[in-house]
Formats: sequence, structure tokens, C-alpha cells
Amino acid sequence: MCRNIKTLANFEPPATNDEVHDAALQFVRKLSGSTKPSKRNEHAFHHAVEAIAAIARELIDSLETNQEPRNREEEAAKAKARSALRFA
Repeated sequence: MCRNIKTLANFEPPATNDEVHDAALQFVRKLSGSTKPSKRNEHAFHHAVEAIAAIARELIDSLETNQEPRNREEEAAKAKARSALRFA
């Protein structure tokens, strides 16, 4: 599951809140070992997702770098090429 979490820092345009939330959701799913929590654990699961998304957004927004921002389309093309080589 965690290999689906993408790098979100230093992109132009910056990562959206939906992307940050999706990464937090994948992280909590991995930690909890469940893709859907039971009714009993639903509140704790969703609270963890929201807390991790908030701190991840804070981290991404506060990171500083000297490198030029990466282009989303170029990074997607590179990932597609790597996938084609891997599964060819």
C-alpha cells in the first residue's frame, strides 16, 4: 500500500489538499493493517487521517530547497516509463 504514496514536496503547482489527504489515508491504512476500519474504530481511524494530513501539509509547506520545482507531467512520464520497463 505505501508504495502508492507519492512525493508531494517541491512540485509546481504545489500538492493539493486532496493529494495530501490521500497520502495520509494510505499511511493510516498501512499502519492499521486495514483498508476500512470497523465501526468501533472508525473515529480513531478518521481522526488519525486528519491529524496526519494536517502535519503533512505543514511539513510540505515549510520545506525549503534550492532546486527548481519539479514538473508533474515530466515526473508522471518518468514513472510511466519505469513501469513499462518493469512490467515489459
